[in-house]
Amino acid sequence: MDAPDPDPSATSGPASRPGPVGPAPAGPASADPNPTDPNPTVPTSAGPVPSAGPVPSTGASGFSALVAEGEAAPVDGWDFSWFEGRATEERPSWGYARAMGERMGRASAALDVQTGGGEVLDSVPVLPRLVAATEGWPPNVARATARLGPRGVVVVAAGQDDPLPFADGAFDLVVSRHPVRAHWAEAARVLRPGGTYFSQEVGPASAFEVVEYFLGPQPERVRRARDPRAARRAAEAAGLDVVDLRSERLRMEFHDVGAVVHFLRKVVWMVPGFTVDRYRDRLRELHEDIRRDGPFVAHSARFLIEARQPGGR
Repeated sequence: MDAPDPDPSATSGPASRPGPVGPAPAGPASADPNPTDPNPTVPTSAGPVPSAGPVPSTGASGFSALVAEGEAAPVDGWDFSWFEGRATEERPSWGYARAMGERMGRASAALDVQTGGGEVLDSVPVLPRLVAATEGWPPNVARATARLGPRGVVVVAAGQDDPLPFADGAFDLVVSRHPVRAHWAEAARVLRPGGTYFSQEVGPASAFEVVEYFLGPQPERVRRARDPRAARRAAEAAGLDVVDLRSERLRMEFHDVGAVVHFLRKVVWMVPGFTVDRYRDRLRELHEDIRRDGPFVAHSARFLIEARQPGGR
């Protein structure tokens, strides 16, 4: 598994090919999303992933060991290779990293908004002459700078709600993978006439099987948040023309309770305030469910949106 590329289907395999579990910033509305990253109107279903079947019984010590592993694993950055063999997530059929790289190859000045640790941008084989990236979480600013600086990318510290610190019309391409929130007015402002905004976002009710296992049923207003139709309306309100909008729901499998613990520690907005001590009884039930029935299955939601600034050639 190629850990630096969070979107393996960008270079190989159909939508049904599972990759490592990745971030999904679409938890309950009460969550206060960590600004490091960050789940369809008519969802399309990828083919099923074969179940691994029930997990052999390992008893209470197995539960404790798995939970301890999930607690001990580092959660900095957006390297999800720890999940190899423990959790999988199907990837969208459009292959965002590949498609974004193709657009980068045609651009002269590009901006990656909410770059995280810079992993996706660094997967681009050939970068434009001028590339900048923004990130709001200090540890990721440092990681992105170390990763992208040698490639000539300027990484700027900017919070998710801050105005983009660039001049009007500075870029002909703005990209963002899984932004916590898309700021359409700012994206439109920094795009040149004829420029493109290209983003993969988390859609509604993403991984809510996990969320609701721990928090119970969520209100309908929470389940409907991050609707791609709302993204279209917001883009058009900012003066952009939406030229592509696609959405998919994708199967996730957690093969042991330690993977769930690590996921909830890493993607903190899914179950706000999650700790093992707070949810130990529920985790033990989940461990027994996985032992008896096989992997815990959830479904992430993703949508792709491409919009253009009118004008230009």
